[in-house]
Amino acid sequence: MQPLGIICDHLESLAPLRLSAEWDNVGLLVGDRQAEVERIMTCLTITTDTVSEAIERKVDLIVVHHPLPFRPLTRLTAETTEGRYLLELLAARIHIYSPHTAWDSAAGGVNQKLAEGVGLKHVEPLVADEADPAVGEGRRGVVSLSLAELASRVKQFLATPHIRLVGDPDRQIERVAVGCGSGATFLDAAKSHGCEVLLTGEASFHHCLAAEAAGVALLLAGHFASERFAMQHLAVELSDQFAELEVCCSQNERDPIMLL
Repeated sequence: MQPLGIICDHLESLAPLRLSAEWDNVGLLVGDRQAEVERIMTCLTITTDTVSEAIERKVDLIVVHHPLPFRPLTRLTAETTEGRYLLELLAARIHIYSPHTAWDSAAGGVNQKLAEGVGLKHVEPLVADEADPAVGEGRRGVVSLSLAELASRVKQFLATPHIRLVGDPDRQIERVAVGCGSGATFLDAAKSHGCEVLLTGEASFHHCLAAEAAGVALLLAGHFASERFAMQHLAVELSDQFAELEVCCSQNERDPIMLL
């Protein structure tokens, strides 16, 4: 077993909380740093499935990418979905830690792993952190492929059968921007760095039109696929760091979006 505080300190070393967005809610969200932890489960989002799985596995800590709670609560009741999840986890004495956007921007975080995983070279932050230019929001790198070939790499790395595309599949690509999740807001940064394509999870219809008008192709891998893989990597990292603990990534978590 390990004190929760020791695990939190390690998570903060991997994803320094100062890297998180101003609007985010990161770090230890539910728990007592003095509590003893024996079992950890990582997941992308707290849902009915992951709550049930955590209770069934008797985990002591959920490390979740998307924060719960995210916004300040004025009451905690079972009348809301968020309240019901929290009450169930509290009753089972399960703590919650979320690195979220700090993990997105970290040196070994989601965007770095995504960029490297699809074969980008000379990877660096798309929007560098002022205090440490080696880290920051998004990533950019270089490659020599057609858009269709890059899309194939993305599908293989993320183990996803489908990807949406805005642009000409035969277009030759050299400069690629990466922003996991809802990363279409990186479009201007991608354009400013001369990137021909932005790889992200999802984008609105209007962002797709804006990208087309700006001459920047989009590869939309899905919000779930573009981030979930990194929580599997985090489970492995935690298992290596704390060999005496039982660490797993959720087996029941799934993408709520299905294609027929």
